Amino acid sequence: MIKIQNVKDVEESFFAGRDFGDSIQTVRDVLKDVQLRGDQALQEYSRKFDLAAPATLEIPFDELKSAAQKMERENPNLYKSICYSHDLALRFAKKQRESFNDFETELEPGLFTGQKNIAVDRAGAYVPAGRFPLVSCVVMTITPAVAAGVKDIILCTPPRVHPDDLEKAKKEGTGIPGKPFVGGKPYADENIMAAAYICGATKVFAAGGSQAIAAMAFGTNSIPRADVIVGPGNKFVAEAKKLVYGNAGIDMIAGPTEVFVIADSSAKPEWVAADLLAQAEHDVVAQAVMATPDAELAKKVAEEIERQLELLPTKEIARKSIEAFGRIIITDSVEQALELANKKAPEHLELAMEEGALRDKIQSQARNFGSLFIGHGSAEVFGDYAAGLNHTLPTSGSARFTGGLSVRVFLKTVTTLRTIPGSEGYKQSATAAGYLGDAEGLAAHAKAARLRLE
Repeated sequence: MIKIQNVKDVEESFFAGRDFGDSIQTVRDVLKDVQLRGDQALQEYSRKFDLAAPATLEIPFDELKSAAQKMERENPNLYKSICYSHDLALRFAKKQRESFNDFETELEPGLFTGQKNIAVDRAGAYVPAGRFPLVSCVVMTITPAVAAGVKDIILCTPPRVHPDDLEKAKKEGTGIPGKPFVGGKPYADENIMAAAYICGATKVFAAGGSQAIAAMAFGTNSIPRADVIVGPGNKFVAEAKKLVYGNAGIDMIAGPTEVFVIADSSAKPEWVAADLLAQAEHDVVAQAVMATPDAELAKKVAEEIERQLELLPTKEIARKSIEAFGRIIITDSVEQALELANKKAPEHLELAMEEGALRDKIQSQARNFGSLFIGHGSAEVFGDYAAGLNHTLPTSGSARFTGGLSVRVFLKTVTTLRTIPGSEGYKQSATAAGYLGDAEGLAAHAKAARLRLE
């Protein structure tokens, strides 16, 4: 059962960033190998880790289109849901793009400064396809790049056995964990392929793991180098993104997913329990937390978690997560619950509270979170899938200093300077630059400024 504790018993380690496993040397070796040997290394890693090791890596665009048409024909509800999610995400991301203005302003007479927001040339998205092929991640990684104006958007995802090769793989007893099918056509999870087509990926490659991050960071014969790499993954993918930063931009280093629910007495135990379990089923190290001043509500939510767990197909994962990392904290007040949340800086913060002055106060004072979900009806899973928000969010306390994936990641904000020689601002800037160059001992700097005054 989920742990229930009093606020005075919350240990300081609860607020620390969470790190699970040392993978740095393994990933360093993979990055170096891919940088040196390119496609050959990628194919060897596929033979070691994946279900398939195709002869080539790029999945033909017609395959993506066929996957989308097949989904529309055979699973129209999923097709419509992906289209709807993409549409909302695109509209929201375009609104974000509008907020990044280009401008030029005259700071002093004749001294014009400005900024431009320019999209990167190529973006790379990574979409996992392990235990749970994350179709929604296609929407969340590609859509903001489209809205930002990126012209070339590539996607990497782990390979699968092509339908044309299934019979041969079956006869060989390959295409299963530990025994990949080698040498077939490039293919991936069909839902991921369909979503990539719907959302506007330029090219899709059958490559997974930290080796795919390396390929997008350095480039290979098949996979072009990306300027920015985004998307979630396991600890090896996260470590790879951290290590290639500087060679390419990244969105963030994502750790285990987490939710923090602040609940008052009006909260519905069934809904809160469902939201906590929705987070817990992601991973055995996911963290689901609730803070409330209502001890009776805490008890009801704990009981409801147990009831719902027994009905979950993912209960084995969810139970491990709930029992190892989940907790319900009894606070003295809702305000104190918010203090905990601001210190924890969770990925997702829910306010399971009735509309009113108290909720307005809590909402206005909440400052450290990836996304905020306001009111009983605003389920965190809406943000995961189909509410316009991006679900790629900061974890492990990094919401203290960064937000989630947005069009900003795909934009470079650069600055411009234009002057009118002889103007008052021009002369003052040159004079000041000369004195500052002298102070720093940079004589050429000072001369370059003073030449403009002669």
